[in-house]
Amino acid sequence: MPKVATHTEITTQKNGKHNAVPLSSMSNAELIREIREYWNSHIHDLAVAKHPVGTKGFFDDLDEYRFDKLRYLPKVVDFNGFRGQKILEVGSGVGIDLIRFAHGGAIVTGVDLAEQSINLAKKNFELNGLKADLQLMNAESLDFDDNSFDVVYGHGVIQYTADGEQLVRECARVVKPGGVGIFMVYNRISWLNAMSKIMKVQLEHEDAPVLRRFSIGEFKKMLSPFSSIQIVPERFPVHSRLHKGCKGFLYNGIFVPGFNLMPRPLVRPLGWHLMAFCKK
Repeated sequence: MPKVATHTEITTQKNGKHNAVPLSSMSNAELIREIREYWNSHIHDLAVAKHPVGTKGFFDDLDEYRFDKLRYLPKVVDFNGFRGQKILEVGSGVGIDLIRFAHGGAIVTGVDLAEQSINLAKKNFELNGLKADLQLMNAESLDFDDNSFDVVYGHGVIQYTADGEQLVRECARVVKPGGVGIFMVYNRISWLNAMSKIMKVQLEHEDAPVLRRFSIGEFKKMLSPFSSIQIVPERFPVHSRLHKGCKGFLYNGIFVPGFNLMPRPLVRPLGWHLMAFCKK
């Protein structure tokens, strides 16, 4: 298994091999370029799509799968609760979450490093008859004025970026005083991180140029530009559509029901996703 990246090293992939590389050995611009190239050639959850890329069915496939896998997300983020508010999503991808905010009446802006993602997000909004300001942009250097948004949302982007601390600082800068930041990173001390090692199954996008996992303490420290921070571990085992055969049987038939029999307060700190709800 590849070595877990920390704040002093990243995991890069060259010629199919993972290598721990000191952050100081690669410039931020070089790393950003590698990240952009990776996400321009990868679409999150593409393997589950049954319809051609860019069609209404394709986006519906991604939405259905995402919110089946992340059943907790609509329970902790009220996508319909921001009517009339200005929301910025950093790392907006093809717009699956941003569409939900827009359906709820929010005024939405999405930025992403990958041109492919922005182009697909524009198609997604067009097919849904919704409006959004979608821009190709590095979230570590946002081209927005201070105090521009009521909410900044970044679900699963900090762990893949070159400088997560800088991204958070930029998000805090563009949020209005009293505004909200909502973020998610992967929990290093979690059931899924342990399971991937035991079953020797790679995590999603483990071949990305950067992939970090954080402890709760590390994540809270990173979010220090915000004045109020609440971190809630989420995402517990649900049946997987991706794993088949013996490993799929052991995971879906034994591990998932067994894990979910355990009292949730006891296992909550082991949630794979660390959700942060911050106020400026």
